[in-house]
Amino acid sequence: MTTNIRELLTAEELARVTSKDDLRAACIVLFDWAMVIGLFVLAAAFPNPVTMLFTVLLLGGRQMAFGVLVHETGHKSFFTSQSVNDFVATWLSGYWVFSDKDAYMKGHLMHHKDCGTVDDPDLKNFDAYPVSSTSFKRKVLRDITGKIGWRRIVSIGRSLYRFNELKPGVKKMLAGGVICNLALLLALSVAGFAELYALWVIAFMTSHMLITRIRQIAEHAAVPDHFDPDIRLNTRTIYISWLEALLVAPHGLNFHLEHHLIASVPIYRLRELHQILLHKGYYEGIEFPKGYLGLLRRVTYAT
Repeated sequence: MTTNIRELLTAEELARVTSKDDLRAACIVLFDWAMVIGLFVLAAAFPNPVTMLFTVLLLGGRQMAFGVLVHETGHKSFFTSQSVNDFVATWLSGYWVFSDKDAYMKGHLMHHKDCGTVDDPDLKNFDAYPVSSTSFKRKVLRDITGKIGWRRIVSIGRSLYRFNELKPGVKKMLAGGVICNLALLLALSVAGFAELYALWVIAFMTSHMLITRIRQIAEHAAVPDHFDPDIRLNTRTIYISWLEALLVAPHGLNFHLEHHLIASVPIYRLRELHQILLHKGYYEGIEFPKGYLGLLRRVTYAT
């Protein structure tokens, strides 16, 4: 069987899975913002420790979702209009988590190009796996206590301090990030719940960092062969539940193997591409782990 995906798919199938759907893209953006607003409403209506913890967990998932939107718009595979893609990548996602699409894509495109080689710029995020359970617990502890997140906050602060020395693109992102976060604080203050802004920051420093780590592990850690050019062996798709999708892998993020096969496939069509390739026998002999907990057990070992 050919390993060239574009030869394996018919012209009709390729056109279908790479086609953009503005309505589906808009629904994804609306869903993310409805979730964010709904979580703040929930925290305001029921201010107790359980609700606050729940809000922090799910806000971290939505912050990850914003990162997904930056990623998709960077690949120009989300909306048909590039100007709409750019607006979504900034004012509706990236700026809220201090993410710059152009800077992100420079490294990300290198990851696509060099995945499966020692030159992959993302290799440092997953090449050490499997790791001992003790080591992994330390990593998780650093995430949930905000140690890693605090470093990110400090980095943002340092960039703001030397704002005039930065490149124009970085200045624009930082200014946008400050504007968006001040807008959130102002909106919550007007509603009488200014203190809830802390949940957004805490989520950014804790649950968002943990979710980012889990995502990196799921996509490339402890795969059959990091250095095999066959994408099926250096990248992973994982089958997940709706709850895992809500918390850890929004918008089809778990279909990472398919994304590496054809990066121009929108996130809302990755599942369809997976099913087509599965039906054609392209994944014969390839295992798709079920669930993140099981996967995490596989990438750690007892000490």
